[in-house]
Amino acid sequence: MFRKEARTWPEAVPGFLLSPDDMLENLLTERPNPASERIDARPVEEILRIINSEDDTVPSAVAAAIPQIAKAVDAIETVLRNGGRLYYLGAGTSGRLGVLDAAECPPTFQVDSSLVQGVMAGGERALARATEASEDDGESGWRDLLEKGFSIGDVVTGIAASGRTPYVVGAMRKARELGAWTVGICCTPDSELSRAVAIPIEVLTGPEVIMGSTRMKAGTATKLVLNMLSTATMIRLGYVYGNLMVNVQPRNRKLAERGGRIIASVAGIPLADAAALLQRTGKVRTAIVMAKRGVVQTEAERMLEAVGGVLRRALET
Repeated sequence: MFRKEARTWPEAVPGFLLSPDDMLENLLTERPNPASERIDARPVEEILRIINSEDDTVPSAVAAAIPQIAKAVDAIETVLRNGGRLYYLGAGTSGRLGVLDAAECPPTFQVDSSLVQGVMAGGERALARATEASEDDGESGWRDLLEKGFSIGDVVTGIAASGRTPYVVGAMRKARELGAWTVGICCTPDSELSRAVAIPIEVLTGPEVIMGSTRMKAGTATKLVLNMLSTATMIRLGYVYGNLMVNVQPRNRKLAERGGRIIASVAGIPLADAAALLQRTGKVRTAIVMAKRGVVQTEAERMLEAVGGVLRRALET
């Protein structure tokens, strides 16, 4: 009886994009996990060890998807170098993770807040209070993207652990039809989302400890992939030298001190000299090139511009 109702109910709901093959019972993330059977009857330490053991499987699942993640980074870098922006789009946990990664880019890499944007079903109020019903609207994701200024020159990454969320899948189809770059992150093989995007990233984390609770392994995997996408892209754009954040802006005392230490370390000069250079230029990368190459500020900036802002290239050319 339950199986029959599960197959017929979504067909009666307007806006659903599901085929029988995509029903809840067939999703990898919705299957029961034998490792956590009777978890409610276990001592607390055993509960935690079961969760921890399942979490151990996530990094290998992400590693298997690295070739596709690399393709996505290449596409995102190209778009951003050409003046475009990166959008994350999702609902529920997936949407919140996208918003989180976007929010961390400005303080980490000192980029404009419009460069990486998170868009989620239900808007800002959904960040703190669940409004998951809004994810069933197959048209609203596209409307939300357009309201944020999305255009053909941008790239959008749709996030849906199930790979079937109408809010995400509908927007991805529209964006791809427009000719924009599209990336999809899901935890289900051969999903609707994967079929809707140019670059699918499938991280197969398997059944959750609590059946269907994709805030757990699937959420962890999604966070790892988003970390890789944004961090690798910013590295490629030249905002990192070695493992140092060389695009840091001296907007407060802490950041000025960090910038000075970075200049002193890379250029091999006294900290006082590094601080003076940073105060004069306001730019860590420019100050490093001046100190290392023995040039004035205008020449240092020209050298950086000639290599796309990548500090290593400016120092080695």
